[in-house]
Amino acid sequence: MLDFAKMNDLLPAVVQDADTGQVLMLGYVNEEAWAKTQQEGRVTFFSRSKNRLWTKGETSGNYLTVVSLHPDCDGDAILIRARPDGPTCHRGTTSCFEQPEQTAYPAAPVGFLAELERLVQRRRDFPAEEPNSYTVSLFRKGMPKIAQKVGEEAVETVIDAVGGNIEGLKGEVADLLYHLLVLLAASQVTLEEVVAVLRARHSTIAAGIRRE
Repeated sequence: MLDFAKMNDLLPAVVQDADTGQVLMLGYVNEEAWAKTQQEGRVTFFSRSKNRLWTKGETSGNYLTVVSLHPDCDGDAILIRARPDGPTCHRGTTSCFEQPEQTAYPAAPVGFLAELERLVQRRRDFPAEEPNSYTVSLFRKGMPKIAQKVGEEAVETVIDAVGGNIEGLKGEVADLLYHLLVLLAASQVTLEEVVAVLRARHSTIAAGIRRE
């Protein structure tokens, strides 16, 4: 239950990329904006500067599509997990928390895999955008070629691991992960589905340990 009265009718809402985990922006919602966000499935704020409801992307087309909504324990703040249709910040950056003078990427490193997955899926769905892309060429050649590349990269990964070639191992694992993403996209399987299997296995194992 949200307590709008506690915060003078405006609650802070943190928007997080549902796939990468990156924090995209901070906005404020009143009861009307909250209701509209839930009804339409797109993030709507109350703009203090415009003094009206503002759906993110209404001008740029870079909407934030709601995946899940999470009020905090005190009911005076909200976490919104969403998928962005484009850059969230008006400066054209992915996040409003990215600054040119900062070298650190404001997201967990593993979140880049989800970002890369999106790009791979886009190459699959819109090949005409980048017809000379290596990824597009793999999709054109089909599953046998993609599977072959995964096998090759897996073997090279094992060779460098066994040989203790740490720098080579990093590069081969990167190649393997990329080609696995292509393989998943070609199979219409998402990282989210794979992670769900891992979570289920972890829960089963953890439950077994607790019983013991």
